[in-house]
Amino acid sequence: MTAELTVAAWPGIIPRLLREGPESLAEYQQAGGYGALANSEYLLAEVQASGLLGRGGAAFPLAVKLRTVRDNGRSAAEVAGTVVIANGEEGEPASIKDRWLLRNRPHAVLDGLRLAAGVVEADRAVVYVSDSAAAESVERALDELAGELPGVSIELLTVAPGYVAGEETAAVHVVNGGPAKPTDKPPRPFEEGVDGRPTLISNVETLAHLAHLHQHGARAFRELGTESSPGTFLATITGAGRPPALYELPHGIAFADLLTLHGVSADNVRGALMGGYFAGLVNRDIVGATLDHESVRALGSGLGCGAIGILTDDCPVAVAASVLAYFDRENAGQCGSCFNGTAAMAAVATGLRDGLATQEDLDRLTRWSVVLRGRGACATLDGAANVAASLLAQFPDHVQHHLENDCQTCRSGAFSAARPYEVESLEAVVSV
Repeated sequence: MTAELTVAAWPGIIPRLLREGPESLAEYQQAGGYGALANSEYLLAEVQASGLLGRGGAAFPLAVKLRTVRDNGRSAAEVAGTVVIANGEEGEPASIKDRWLLRNRPHAVLDGLRLAAGVVEADRAVVYVSDSAAAESVERALDELAGELPGVSIELLTVAPGYVAGEETAAVHVVNGGPAKPTDKPPRPFEEGVDGRPTLISNVETLAHLAHLHQHGARAFRELGTESSPGTFLATITGAGRPPALYELPHGIAFADLLTLHGVSADNVRGALMGGYFAGLVNRDIVGATLDHESVRALGSGLGCGAIGILTDDCPVAVAASVLAYFDRENAGQCGSCFNGTAAMAAVATGLRDGLATQEDLDRLTRWSVVLRGRGACATLDGAANVAASLLAQFPDHVQHHLENDCQTCRSGAFSAARPYEVESLEAVVSV
């Protein structure tokens, strides 16, 4: 998208995850990293008290995942322990946070991984990535450690990048020697994952927060954020004709204040593409919202992985068409409902963008956005349904203009991108 990426923490806060430049083992340890895990039950209680939610997209409570995998491992006498996977396969093209963390703060991720392994009583840990530079960074960090993490074996596994490759069952499939494609559920990885063992799969940002939490405790973790969405999160901001940025933000800040920080006038904002591509589109109501899970959910959307594409000059119909075409190309090709469903929704959205769709086409798109949910092995089809449904619900005027082939924005050239709002570069102007 551009050769420049701004990396910055929210004004007035001490960043928890962002820093200037790659961090060495000595620097990380000097800052308190890799402290002894004296009591895993105490750490689990602190995670529970912190309210730490997963940062990979689903915002699932980490404490619940940790406890479930640990308890399943203890009760499954026929398997030998549990496994943990640090998921750094950042499939969302509009997100950059995981690659940045793995390249610049690999020890924070590895520290969180070994802590998670200690809590769930795992003897095997895997760092799962697709970015080659991230893989090199993790490999250097593991070489620096040189066996300093007793009790758990950490390995690095690199796969080809792809939207579905980061799905949790796809990650398990790869570790088990298969292709990076999702598998049917149940069982889910927390029940039967790698080698049939209960497996914890956690996003790398979540693990970095776990390492920070271990150092500073639940009370300090909750000093930023809201009651239901505590702590900070990494947000990739794209669109609006501005260079992309990676910000560390406290949950609960006003979206309008984020626009000011990013140099965008709220008056020019039409809406946003939320959560990467998965959470779909939201209209100008986002300008009056706060960035926490409950507030964004109330708008019918979600924070997801923290990636936000700001729509100013781009037509939401054209953006939706490009995103749906991406889902059509990137689906795993193994579930008929997804293979055919994403293609059908993309075709209608493209026809709508080009002024060729009919009301009957829109009626079909409306129906598909409801009935196709939950039919695939992974959430790709759900993401496509979210985009279609949100376009129709959030931007009815734009849809009507396209139905009448009268979109003034698209007359001068419709937005079109193979990977909308993609962040390609990690060259950074850093201000933390």
